[in-house]
Amino acid sequence: MTERTLPRTRVRLDQPRQVRRQVLPRWNPEAFGKWSERFARFLGTARFLVYMTAFVAVWIGWNVFAPRHLHWDDYPFIFLTLILSLQASYAAPLILLAQNRQADRDRVSLDEDRVQTSRAKADMEYLAREIAAIRIALGDVATRDFLRSEVNRLAEERDAAG
Repeated sequence: MTERTLPRTRVRLDQPRQVRRQVLPRWNPEAFGKWSERFARFLGTARFLVYMTAFVAVWIGWNVFAPRHLHWDDYPFIFLTLILSLQASYAAPLILLAQNRQADRDRVSLDEDRVQTSRAKADMEYLAREIAAIRIALGDVATRDFLRSEVNRLAEERDAAG
C-alpha cells in the first residue's frame, strides 16, 4: 500500500518569503535594546543601591513602626520579597540583553580592528620590499666614498709610475 503524497510547494531561496500577518504588537528591537542598556547601566550604579536601600528601609520601617492598622506587609515581609523577586526576574534578562548587545558591538569592533591591522601589515610589507629594493639598487650605485677611494688609488698609481 502506497502513501498518497500531497504536492508540496517548492521553497525558493532566491525570493523573499511571503509576509505573514502578525497578531502580536510590533516593537522596535533597537529601541528596546537601547532602553535595556540604559536600565542595566542604572542597575549598576550607587544611586540605584541607595534608592533600593532607602525603599527597603522605608518599607520595613513603616511596617514595623507604623500603627498596626496601617501595616500592609507584616513580618516576614512576604510582599516585599515578592516585589524584590519580581524586580530581579526582570533585571536579569535585561542585563543579559545589554551584555549580548555589547558583545555584538565588541565583535564588530574586533573585526574592524582585524581588517585595519591586516591593511597596516600589508602596507608595512610593501614598504619593507621597497626599502629592500632601494638598498639593492644602491649597492650598484657608486657612492662618494667609493669614488674618492678610486681617485686616490689612481693618483697613487700615477705617482708611483711617474
